[in-house]
Amino acid sequence: MPDPNRTWTAALIVIGDEILSGRTQDRNVAQIATWLNVQGIRLAEVRVVADDQPAIVEAVNILRARNDYLFTTGGIGPTHDDITVDAIAAALGVEVIVHPKAWAVLESYYETRGGLTDARLRMARVPDGASLIENRMSGAPGIRHGNILIMAGVPSITAGMLEALTGTLEGGSPLLATTIGCWVAESEVADLLGKTERAHEGCQIGSYPFFRDGRTGANFVVRSTDPARLDACVSALTDALEQGGWPVHPGGI
Repeated sequence: MPDPNRTWTAALIVIGDEILSGRTQDRNVAQIATWLNVQGIRLAEVRVVADDQPAIVEAVNILRARNDYLFTTGGIGPTHDDITVDAIAAALGVEVIVHPKAWAVLESYYETRGGLTDARLRMARVPDGASLIENRMSGAPGIRHGNILIMAGVPSITAGMLEALTGTLEGGSPLLATTIGCWVAESEVADLLGKTERAHEGCQIGSYPFFRDGRTGANFVVRSTDPARLDACVSALTDALEQGGWPVHPGGI
C-alpha cells in the first residue's frame, strides 16, 4: 500500500533551443504532469534549458538530487544538436555506449525504411548502465538511468513512452481533483477560499480567474489524495460560495 505520509516528487527538464525561441510550443509538461498524478507522483518543478551541455549538466545534477525522479524531454534524435545523452552521461560521470538492444530495435525498424545509417544509429547511444523505455511509434527507445528518465521531445512519442512506463515507478496515492466554478471576482472570495482550505487538512484549493462574455468568473480546483477529504472540502466550499450569493457550477465554467 502507498505510504499516505510520503510525497513522491519528479522534476522535468525540457531541452531545446526551439522551445526557448518560441518556434515550438511545449505540450509535454501538461501530459507528463497528468500522467505523474495518476502514478502518485507530483511534478514539483520544470526547467527549460537550451541545447547547451553545461546548462543541461547543471540542471540534471540539481534536479535529480532533490526529487525522486527526473524526466527530460528532447535532444535524443539523430542530429548533431541532439546532445541530451552526452550531457546526462557527463552529469553522471559515465561513458556513452551503443546499447545492443537499441541497435537491434533500430536495425529492425529501419530495415524497410532506408536502413540503419550512422545518424540513425546515434539514437541507440545511452549513458553506460542505462536501460531502455519502449517506443512503439518510431523505434528509437527512451532511456532510463537510475532515477533519470530520458524521453523524446515529440509529444505523441512521449505519450507512448509514458504508456510503457505506467505502473513501473514507485509512488504514493494518486492526486484527485474536483472543479467547481462561479461567476465571481477572485478577490471577493479570497478569504473564503483560504478559510476553507485551512479547515480541511490534506486538501489544496487552486483558484483560476477568467473574463468571459463581459463577466468575471473563477474556477476552483480542489485537490487531495483522500477521496473523503476531497468530497468534504468540495461540499464545504460549495455551501460557503452559495451562502455568499454565488451559485456554483459543478465541473467549472
